[in-house]
Amino acid sequence: MGGCLGLQRNRRGRNASSDNGSRPSSGTNRKNHPLCHETIRWKSDVPLTEGQLRSKRDEFWDTAPAFEGRKEIWDALRAATAAAETTDFQLAQAILDGANISVPNGFLTECYDELGTRYQVPVYCLSYPINIVKEGSGRDSPIEQTESTDEGSEIMLKLRLSSNCQDIKMPLMTRDTIAQAKKKLQAKQGIEPLHQRWFFGGKLLGDKLHIDEARILPSYVIQVIINPEPTNES
Repeated sequence: MGGCLGLQRNRRGRNASSDNGSRPSSGTNRKNHPLCHETIRWKSDVPLTEGQLRSKRDEFWDTAPAFEGRKEIWDALRAATAAAETTDFQLAQAILDGANISVPNGFLTECYDELGTRYQVPVYCLSYPINIVKEGSGRDSPIEQTESTDEGSEIMLKLRLSSNCQDIKMPLMTRDTIAQAKKKLQAKQGIEPLHQRWFFGGKLLGDKLHIDEARILPSYVIQVIINPEPTNES
């Protein structure tokens, strides 16, 4: 998703190599290293807003345990990542030590549990890209970019909100985008679009996708994951 520009540190060879920040395995003689306090600097190929970056992060943490590794290790890595982003490196290190997670290169981009299983945290979960697009910066927001003039026909969808696990029915137009649908849900439930993530069939529905393009089957439910925490990032 982006190219890394390196790390803000003076040691040679400590440059992030790709969007997921992965590095070659250091072999069977891996040694643990204290968690480094430097920030990884990287540039996204496609400029992201803060809301888009948060959604991308949430999608990774929600799906990572399904592929490989142990869920408890992923949970610990997520907690350590959150602590490190707030510069509470002491807490982040304590979380890693408590879960027996080693970081041979000192960065969460490559970690190992006590069984030797490798875990990689993408760089976009660790820091902001240098070309982040601030909401209200003068550019059109993703929602404004996805307005549609062809409304299509009306369809009744069933949404399941993670905040209360209740199902609600909401009429939408088939040519509505997901971004427009989020705004309609905001009008009905008071949930800001930046706090909504819509999933169907296990896949995240992007803001620019039209309702009819999502191929939502009759009587099926759209999962709406609600993140109630307001952003406190600058």
